[in-house]
Amino acid sequence: MANDLAHPEKFFLSRFGMSDRAFERILGTALERKADYADLFFEYHSAEALALEESMVNHTSKSVSHGVGVRVCAEDRTGYAYSDEVTIDRMRLAAEAARAIADQRTTAPAVQVGAPMPHHALYEVETTPLEIPIEERARLLREIDAAARAFDPRVRNVMASIAAERKIIMIVTSEGKLAADVQPLCRLNVTVIAEDGKGGRQSGTYGGGGRVEYRYFLEGERWRQYALEAARQAIVNLDAADAPAGEMVVVLGPGWPGILLHEAIGHGLEGDFNRKGVSAFSGRIGQKVASELCTVVDDGTIPMRRGSLNIDDEGTPTSRTVLIEKGILRGYLHDRMNARLMKMKPTGNGRRESFAHTPMPRMTNTFMLAGDSTPEEIIKSVKSGLYAVSFGGGQVDITNGKFVFSASEAYLIEDGKVTRPVKGATLIGDGPDVLTRVVMVGNDLALDSGIGTCGKDGQSVPVGVGLPTIRIDGITVGGTRA
Repeated sequence: MANDLAHPEKFFLSRFGMSDRAFERILGTALERKADYADLFFEYHSAEALALEESMVNHTSKSVSHGVGVRVCAEDRTGYAYSDEVTIDRMRLAAEAARAIADQRTTAPAVQVGAPMPHHALYEVETTPLEIPIEERARLLREIDAAARAFDPRVRNVMASIAAERKIIMIVTSEGKLAADVQPLCRLNVTVIAEDGKGGRQSGTYGGGGRVEYRYFLEGERWRQYALEAARQAIVNLDAADAPAGEMVVVLGPGWPGILLHEAIGHGLEGDFNRKGVSAFSGRIGQKVASELCTVVDDGTIPMRRGSLNIDDEGTPTSRTVLIEKGILRGYLHDRMNARLMKMKPTGNGRRESFAHTPMPRMTNTFMLAGDSTPEEIIKSVKSGLYAVSFGGGQVDITNGKFVFSASEAYLIEDGKVTRPVKGATLIGDGPDVLTRVVMVGNDLALDSGIGTCGKDGQSVPVGVGLPTIRIDGITVGGTRA
């Protein structure tokens, strides 16, 4: 497997008996009708997961899948077909099915495969997580369970899981280019349930990971930090009062609260929504859409991060894309097709869940850049408000940007000080408006610990988010008391 890690394209060529000539024939078949572009996406995916509950490792799973997808693009139409049998005949049938989107037969252009695509080297790990014995991973879960239970006697249950995968991909295009990548991914997650003996029951969740080796979790006993943080959140929420309701000043903490930015703003800046004119940000490049304190970027080139990629799922190198600069909308996130139709450049954001899915514009690591204020100055500036440290679930309407998010850890701010923890707080607003209400931005930018998964049109992909501490004036907070 070491050779596969260094030369993933050789993995497919040897495993499935493929060659450049075979690729050229299949792509030629795909282009036999009037089409702009065609490509082949090969994938070999292996994954394992272990889970613990009630102090026992009670679930294990292992899966291996492989397949190939054939895509044909003609103007704004996409034909896509896939097969989990990677053979010349299956690929030819898929190419014939995909090309059906074009209605005019033409002479297929000659395709010559062989030109390599440039790519980053963001996660060249020596070993992959799947090489660690299951017994060792199970022992780690039991240590997490013990550490969380020792935090406080009110801890009643611990649920911990470790998931690891390795994805090998290769893209061959009708432009003759070939790109391949090996993408490792790990995630360790801990959920703690606490009870107070009087009917109160609360939970806390923490975890992390990325495109890293297994030893990442052992460095500095990072796993222990996850366990203790999940336990701390559960105990804090157990002692929390009901959250107030109404419009108020809200301070978002650094790191994971960037999920609000991802959902409320990020999706609205993806190219497909803007090409179709259905986003609240459509046609607004060059206009002010946020406070001048706000600069938002999407960066898929940060080493080892969960949302980073050497190449996207179309073979384009990922990039650092400035979306909003000092309040001005500068651009959108693009895959190849939407960039071509909007006469813009691809940004390396063409992503798909697997070979069974067609790519679309998706975020990688999306975050707001740091400002000049200290977190202490921001808190001190608020006479009365809410300090939201972490979020759970949320939803957003792309067409108008309206969102609802549940805070999983929050506190009151009273006379410039963080005071009582509160539970049941939800933030209600809309993306195009909320960034105009940012009045202070902290100097403490942090990225999340590596737990994000983004859903769109039924596809899930790993992502990262980030945020410095920010103050937003006038967000509606839904609580459990008036």
